[in-house]
Amino acid sequence: MGRKGIAIMLDERKEEAFCTILREELQLATGCTEPIAVAYCAARLRQVLGQRPCRILAEVSGNILKNVKSVVVPNTGGRRGLPAAIAVGVVAGDPEARLQVIAHVTEEDTAAIQAYLDSTDIRIDCPPTSRMLDIRLTGWTGDGHRAVVHVANNHTNIIYVERDREVLLEKPHSDSAEDNLQDKSVLNVRDILTFAETVDVSRIEDSVGRQIDCNTAIAREGLRGDWGANIGSTLLLSGGDVETEARAWAAAGSDARMNGCEMPVVICSGSGNQGITASVPVIVYAKYLDVDHDTMVRAVTLSDLLTIHLKTGIGRLSAYCGAVSAGCSSGAAIAWLLGGGYEGITHALVNSLATVSGMICDGAKPSCSMKLTSGVSTAVLSAMMAMDGHCVTPVEGIIEEDVDKCIRNLTAIGRDGMNETDRVVLGIMTHKC
Repeated sequence: MGRKGIAIMLDERKEEAFCTILREELQLATGCTEPIAVAYCAARLRQVLGQRPCRILAEVSGNILKNVKSVVVPNTGGRRGLPAAIAVGVVAGDPEARLQVIAHVTEEDTAAIQAYLDSTDIRIDCPPTSRMLDIRLTGWTGDGHRAVVHVANNHTNIIYVERDREVLLEKPHSDSAEDNLQDKSVLNVRDILTFAETVDVSRIEDSVGRQIDCNTAIAREGLRGDWGANIGSTLLLSGGDVETEARAWAAAGSDARMNGCEMPVVICSGSGNQGITASVPVIVYAKYLDVDHDTMVRAVTLSDLLTIHLKTGIGRLSAYCGAVSAGCSSGAAIAWLLGGGYEGITHALVNSLATVSGMICDGAKPSCSMKLTSGVSTAVLSAMMAMDGHCVTPVEGIIEEDVDKCIRNLTAIGRDGMNETDRVVLGIMTHKC
């Protein structure tokens, strides 16, 4: 089988870089990461002021606005939107917990959120910014103190803190989501496969093993509970084969997460839906094929790193649906589990990229789970085509002979080509009745 065929290993420097990328990108998060980033910023604001602000100005980028607008914020009593994310962060957020900032909110805290919203002037503004991820909160207290906390590019990357006109923190920064992170230019499809096949599993167990456990758990809750439109459980109403199971479990994880489930998710490339889509379908196939634990970990690692490779050049937030990238990657990992080597995974990737690349992101919301099912469905079909020896040819569309060139084409579309799409989508979302 293809997954047993590579004996050569990466050099230690590159292998450590890959391990670092996994540690940085596979983070534990409670709730959708954009409202959580806002809650984290708000919790830091309260910490800097030493008390709850009675007036707040939130200046956010358009992509933050669209990704917070419709999703349920956990531990807020079913509330949605920026005011809810700010309020829970101020009232009960633990800034030291980072992306789990609101993981331990009590019932009393939840009950206090409405009172805080009723008594606090929260104003939202969306000024022009070159950053896709940009959150600047300014807060004032009743006794005249003022503070500013600014998060940019990454969900917990605080670049500026000020209190009463005194600058407490100011970090050098750019407009890149890769600030202060491991250089990802080391990633390419062949080396990713070599790493996944040869790395000592103990080096990645903490990050990838936790992802398998947490993302499977929230998918199981999505199937068991009543979350939004219950797309995952709906898919299973008529029974189903392993492909249906893969789609259903992935959708169920998103059902729960986007509708306020307090269970944590291990994210990938800054997104819980990407973390779910990169892992859960692969886990379903690994269990169906009855592979051992280490092989499952290697398969999910392959999917994670391909997802990161596909998404890095596009950025954390864009008009391009990141779950599609993760779906393409999970299809490649499924092909690997089925015995496909380098050719099998590259053909599966190419088949997916030729089909679903360009699906728009119109914000984080409960119906994201439907997009996950589309991505996973295409991924499985693409893997089956690859295993049957079929691949979209380089004469078609954006496809190239070299799979990494295909990925660069996708990057150009998502990063540059869809900028106007992003503006149009945001305009529709903010002006509709």
